[in-house]
Amino acid sequence: MDEKVTSGYLEDALRYLGVRGEPPRELRAQAEDIAAEIAEEITPKYTFRAFPLARTPEGVSLEGSGVVLPGALAGKMLADCDAAVLLACTLGALFERKLRALEKRDMSAAVICDACGSAWVEQGCDMAEREIRARFPGRYLTDRFSPGYGDLPFSLQPDILSALDAARRLGVVAGESLMMTPSKSVTAIIGVSGEPQRARVRGCAFCALRDGCKYRREGQSCEV
Repeated sequence: MDEKVTSGYLEDALRYLGVRGEPPRELRAQAEDIAAEIAEEITPKYTFRAFPLARTPEGVSLEGSGVVLPGALAGKMLADCDAAVLLACTLGALFERKLRALEKRDMSAAVICDACGSAWVEQGCDMAEREIRARFPGRYLTDRFSPGYGDLPFSLQPDILSALDAARRLGVVAGESLMMTPSKSVTAIIGVSGEPQRARVRGCAFCALRDGCKYRREGQSCEV
């Protein structure tokens, strides 16, 4: 597999497919081929901006962005932060065309491709996060979190995309249903602080599904 394709990427794709334990050899081989092809052909594109924070009665405001984050999750995640970064990442229209073409001739391959796309856009977010971390030496970042996590509403998508000028920079827009186009697109918020952050949204200990998790029952984790 191409060096760009990390083991975490493939394992994430298999988990998106609902695979538990070691997958059948044929499935792993097909997923590996599709994952490698996607990584070879498509580079995730992203953009981000940092904004100072202000607390308001409506929630946490990213000053100058037009974005206000309501609810308990944002308040908890950004409690010790003085700035936050808005991030958008996408696989773009090329992935969309590839997926649609597969759906017309091989639906099982299309399902695998869709899972690989979900995993690959998350890899793009990881790439962006490494760059963001380098922009803030000596500072600490929170876990990234997105509209739809906890009580953070999906209705924030258009405001976040607008603040990032994502339509022009990435070709990403949110429709009336608030779903983004291209479909393999992600928005996220990352807090910036002067001290290590205690609030988390990643890992088994912080997951709302941990008690009934099929992976934990089998001694596994959905994190790589």
